[in-house]
Amino acid sequence: MSIIKAGAIAKGMFLLMKNEPHLVTDREFVNPGKGSAFVRLKMRSLVSGRGLQQVIKSQESVEEINVEHKDVQYLYADAENYHFMDLQSYEQFTMPLEGQEDKKLFMKDGDTVQLSFWDERAMDILLPYKIVLTVTQAGVGLKGDTVSGATKPVTLETGLVVRVPLFIKEGDRLLINTETRDYVERAT
Repeated sequence: MSIIKAGAIAKGMFLLMKNEPHLVTDREFVNPGKGSAFVRLKMRSLVSGRGLQQVIKSQESVEEINVEHKDVQYLYADAENYHFMDLQSYEQFTMPLEGQEDKKLFMKDGDTVQLSFWDERAMDILLPYKIVLTVTQAGVGLKGDTVSGATKPVTLETGLVVRVPLFIKEGDRLLINTETRDYVERAT
């Protein structure tokens, strides 16, 4: 852990706020004409998944925490937990679903993913920016329906439903943006 000035905070940093580790998801530096400069932060708790907005004067100190990243194998998810295996020691462990339920829509059993660890506890699943998933169910698009941008909903192998162009069919492999949940293109 280290103490830094609020003005040095950047997006992607991990901070200890209200005795919980938080990931900085957005940062805005504001220097008003009158008064002192401040930083407006949007953060997500790595424990509960809840969002937190905080305004801190740029000269105030905050505590940055060291978070370790480790590659693990995603095994499966049950009603309460994700189940992973350490690729080095083959030790299996769990991580609560709470606050990160939607991430299972981007992981298949057996995938290698990266986890953030703080204080020996798994805190966050780091998804790649884009992933490849296979279409398991594709409805028929109406050819004359161009009002909706000529798209149709499809279901992917993880259960994620996205809107895609009419030419996409069952079995196609698609590149999906994990942040926006949008179709990017067909994967080769």
